[in-house]
Amino acid sequence: MREDDHSGPDLCALLERVECGAPTDAVEAVAAELAVMVGARAVSFLIADFSGRALVRFGPPEARTGQGRQGTVQAETVELAGSVYDRVLRTQKVDVRECDGGAQLIVPVTDRGDAIGVLELSLPRFPDDRTVADVAAIAHALAYVVIANRRHTDLFEWGQRTTPFSLAAEIQRRLLPASYTCEAGQFTLAGWLEPASSVGGDTFDYNLDRDVLQLSITDAVGHEVQAALLATLLVASLRNGRRRGLSLAEQASRANDDLAANTEAGNFVTGQLLRIDLHSGAATIINAGHPLPLRLRQGRVEEIQLDIDLPFGLQPGRSFRVQQFPLEPGDRLVFVTDGMLERNAARLDVSTALGESGDLHPREVVHELGAAVLRATAGDLRDDATVLVLDWYGGGPLRRRVSTAGASDQYASP
Repeated sequence: MREDDHSGPDLCALLERVECGAPTDAVEAVAAELAVMVGARAVSFLIADFSGRALVRFGPPEARTGQGRQGTVQAETVELAGSVYDRVLRTQKVDVRECDGGAQLIVPVTDRGDAIGVLELSLPRFPDDRTVADVAAIAHALAYVVIANRRHTDLFEWGQRTTPFSLAAEIQRRLLPASYTCEAGQFTLAGWLEPASSVGGDTFDYNLDRDVLQLSITDAVGHEVQAALLATLLVASLRNGRRRGLSLAEQASRANDDLAANTEAGNFVTGQLLRIDLHSGAATIINAGHPLPLRLRQGRVEEIQLDIDLPFGLQPGRSFRVQQFPLEPGDRLVFVTDGMLERNAARLDVSTALGESGDLHPREVVHELGAAVLRATAGDLRDDATVLVLDWYGGGPLRRRVSTAGASDQYASP
């Protein structure tokens, strides 16, 4: 796929060749194939770490100047702030610039809005538009390679951890969705969790099927392993109920009873469960002792007033009220845990920050709010701070038109 060859990349053949190797070799196989296709001098993949503030470079062994090591694999950590990598992840646009008599390309590796990382290429000549487009397509294919292969190896998980996880953080990590961002024709959503120095038991979750989008955000009482285990019980019960086809009310009641039956008295989890019918756009919610959500509508931010039921786990055998949730096309909804509102985070005005976020992708909003709560607490976060943002575009279920970049401008304006 050189500049005089406009046949385009054979992605099926590329993926087939990658599948023949070990999962740990998959990224290097794609990089090697890409180098041959475009005549690149060097190709490397940088994966986004769990902090959201750095990338970790995966590349040929001879190119690694390791700050971390996993077996025989080394990796270099690259800070995002103010870098071209940060701009590419935010804009989801390829960056091309002259470099050393040729060109440097930084290309987003993204699927359904999940910004997995970037590809960095050094080319001996400045590329034409077709070559840039072909490289972008291969970067999108690489997203599938990472998603498929991380099921079989800890390599990618290790690469995303620039600081060691505690046992509680390890448990908490397993409760979060595999992708923190999801885009579809009717909505875009993104979640983020800023962990406290001692894990506070926060989680968020979502599920999209043909007819329904379901979201949850929860906060278990306590800290560390105790909180993580409480959260595990609740999330597992909610997922089990959802996968059994139970209604929102049945999911909540079952999770409440499971928590009460399997923990000591006094333990509880606050939370909200939201269900949106993708055909009618009608939304319902259960609010179990949780902070009220916020809505940005036509430039105005307001709390959505909801009736408040007891948290999960306090009273076995009880039912939960299913409330109508006001939802219109163009709404931006923000769900938070109380870590975003704690006393030592009081300097953070979430409403003002949300009001200034209208032009940002939900993925950027959750990162900005996470960074803001850290600034407000001077890094001394005493409770997990979790935020889930949903942009609702409305309309009937649509087939996804474009999936290569995951930028919000692929969809009709709200």
